[in-house]
Amino acid sequence: MSPRPVIGICASVEQARWTYWDEQAAVLSMAYVRQVQRAGAAAVLLPPDPEPAELLRVLDGVLLTGGADIGDAPERDAFELELAARALEHDVPVLGVCRGMQVMNVARGGTLISHLPEDVGHTDHRRSLGSFDNADHDVRLAESSLAARAAGETVHATKSHHHQGVDRIGEGLVESGWSVLDDLVEAIEVPGRTYALGVQWHPEVDPRSGIVRSLVAAAGVPASS
Repeated sequence: MSPRPVIGICASVEQARWTYWDEQAAVLSMAYVRQVQRAGAAAVLLPPDPEPAELLRVLDGVLLTGGADIGDAPERDAFELELAARALEHDVPVLGVCRGMQVMNVARGGTLISHLPEDVGHTDHRRSLGSFDNADHDVRLAESSLAARAAGETVHATKSHHHQGVDRIGEGLVESGWSVLDDLVEAIEVPGRTYALGVQWHPEVDPRSGIVRSLVAAAGVPASS
């Protein structure tokens, strides 16, 4: 029996309470963990670490998760930007979700729109804080793109919760998905890599989505030399 691929999932650092304790903790939504496990991989929580490159030696894939704006969590930012850069450099399969897509872009020298409502004139990318209720909109995915193959379609319904977005695309990245609301870039990828995809939506909360499953499938295949 083949061993399960190991997917490292980036955690937030938050003030948290449990039993009698109230202190800083590495926090991760179980939605990510369950999607990775259901896809047949082992899920490993990744708190900020001073040696991101060392972690890639024991991981088959990386999942960059959603969370705080880049700039609001310096310890996490430094770790994830380096982790993303090294994973892309060494062709370790990587999936960026929401903030994680933005991390991929910034790691390659790209820039972000700091507050979408001021840029696009509406709040439909994040209608309710802390909730995915009434948070659906479609994205158009480029034919034959990794995003389309992962989603299994070229028009894909998404769960959205973000107020920032990609502005200038980072080096080596290409746009592969756009919101039907306003043509905002909502998927990016690196052609020629085993698997390097960023999506602005949250596939981990959509039981119908094949996005996380596609990362796990790629992580179980040896990278090209």
